[in-house]
Amino acid sequence: MASLLHFFIGALVTAFGTYYYYNHHIQIDSSNMSGPDPKAAQSIYEFTVKDTHGNDVSLDKYKGNVVLVVNIASKCGLTKNNYAKLTELLEKYESRGLRILNFPCNQFNSQMPEADGEAMVCHLRDAKANIGDVFQKVDVNGSGAAPLYQYLKHKQSGTLGSAIKWNFTKFLVNKDGIPVDRYAPTTDPMDIAKDIEKLL
Repeated sequence: MASLLHFFIGALVTAFGTYYYYNHHIQIDSSNMSGPDPKAAQSIYEFTVKDTHGNDVSLDKYKGNVVLVVNIASKCGLTKNNYAKLTELLEKYESRGLRILNFPCNQFNSQMPEADGEAMVCHLRDAKANIGDVFQKVDVNGSGAAPLYQYLKHKQSGTLGSAIKWNFTKFLVNKDGIPVDRYAPTTDPMDIAKDIEKLL
């Protein structure tokens, strides 16, 4: 009788745990799936993201601009050069319509430890990184990848598959909101200038 009671208690605990797990994860997953189907979207303008302070930003505000999308990190060996060159790139082309969209990402060796909001703003100011618009920290790979990044990877696959390989991968988007090129983390931002010139 005791063993039967233990069996039912165990089954009840297992059932409750399973319910909680799937209910919890379904809620998380559904929050990541808001907006258009990344594989069916026609342009970045269909996506809404959050700025570093948590406010919704519809990317259709960038209609008519050439856009460079970058996943940034503060503790990476590529940080110093990319911050400097992205700043230079924006200074050179912003008046002609270039916009740089920066998405902090902590997926690569936890190299973006700064929190969103004021901590992120202060970090970039202290680094003298005037690199454009900064958004909320996101995942760029895996099941929790931001829908925008799912779309970018679908449109512009990398050399060894679509996954983002490291910090400072760059996507170039034309004035119609369509990704037209993808650059490796080691690509110097100023080396993209000639491609930006063609789109401006």
